Amino acid sequence: MSPTSDQTTEGREHRVSRAFVALADTLVADFDIADFLAMLTQRCTELLSVDAAGVILRSPHGEFQVVASSGRGAQLLERFAVETGDGPCIDCVHSGQPVICTDLSVGRARWPRFSVAAGKCGFRAVHALPMRYHHQSIGVLTLLNAAAHGVAIDASRLGQSFADVATIGILQQRTIDQGERLSQQLQAALTSRIAIEQAKGVLSQHGGVSMDEAFDRLRGYARAHQLRLTALAGTVADGKADLRAILAHPRG
Repeated sequence: MSPTSDQTTEGREHRVSRAFVALADTLVADFDIADFLAMLTQRCTELLSVDAAGVILRSPHGEFQVVASSGRGAQLLERFAVETGDGPCIDCVHSGQPVICTDLSVGRARWPRFSVAAGKCGFRAVHALPMRYHHQSIGVLTLLNAAAHGVAIDASRLGQSFADVATIGILQQRTIDQGERLSQQLQAALTSRIAIEQAKGVLSQHGGVSMDEAFDRLRGYARAHQLRLTALAGTVADGKADLRAILAHPRG
């Protein structure tokens, strides 16, 4: 018997509630910002009916870095935006306000290079949502969809709530010394991303799998064995991990 609409709604509401709990649960000894932001992008694609999501953070020195993405296409597009300084996500970080383009073919005059790159990556709709606390903007959560007008307003609002909770969660880590702790967390995210990208490349080449599948297996293995994602990635990049065991782990 198929579930009723009320049951379906209840199930989604339960998953949304669990997502908020997970995003708020950052006051733990082994908090891993890389895994935390990867979970944020995953929850967005699962619950907001979008095709992809990505997170860009701004370092204490004002530099932008892609620190999480739900797939290869989103990662390439976000990286292109960072390198060119062009796109709704970059404007969002600078302004601290949401920047929405429901059809990039119409917004091409405003973001010419980004719009072309987005089309090549398979995206036409972008909702860039600020990760901000009061007047401090630390990054942006970007929702991407292949179809024009493909991100519903309600989904965008819920995405903003996810971004707000995630931002508070990150900033809670600096309670002892605000400036120093925030700098450490953001720098850790930037550094860990390098290790993760290296590990994905090693696993992809060794196992003949896509970069996305390599990341799924890396993250799944880390969680199954209660390992920090960044630490496991470092052992893979250094040639000290059991690549066969990681690649044999089922995708999460």
